[in-house]
Amino acid sequence: MPWKNSDTRYSTMSIALHWLMVVLLAVVYACIELRGQFPKGSGARTLIVEMHFMLGLTVFVLVWLRLFARSLGVAPKIVPTPPQWQSLLAKLMHWALYALMIGLPIAGWLIVSAKGHSVMFYGIELPPLIAENKALAEEIEGWHVLFAQVGYWLIGLHALAGIFHHYVMRDNTALRMMPSRHKPAN
Repeated sequence: MPWKNSDTRYSTMSIALHWLMVVLLAVVYACIELRGQFPKGSGARTLIVEMHFMLGLTVFVLVWLRLFARSLGVAPKIVPTPPQWQSLLAKLMHWALYALMIGLPIAGWLIVSAKGHSVMFYGIELPPLIAENKALAEEIEGWHVLFAQVGYWLIGLHALAGIFHHYVMRDNTALRMMPSRHKPAN
């Protein structure tokens, strides 16, 4: 699996991580939205909240691998070259998304720690980041919810920008991150 980008496409690793994280983020958000369908204290609600937490930490782990893959080379060029203001907005958007994928899982870990619960990650008990403090847990949870709501907007704008570039600008912005289509040999 190539780690380096080419002049026209992101690396296979970057593309795979991008789309895997799209799916993971969709499931993380779906879990928290669907938890209200189950009564508090029920096994189903507990399971869905634990999935939210575990998959959120999975995003946290994968984002570091993604940042590593990104550091291995420059991004493929956009053809035709967009205006400088669009390039600047794209960089700001990407860094905001990375901050979201790092910050929200840390906040979740802090919340679980402050509530005095075990911090489980695929059967491994992680150390608490802070001591039990229910009031602090509530405060961090408020920030976690706020930034998660900002995340809806960031993700939506990121997707709309890709669609805009593909269908309106007709440049290669979105194509650089699409899985390749290998033509079968005759």
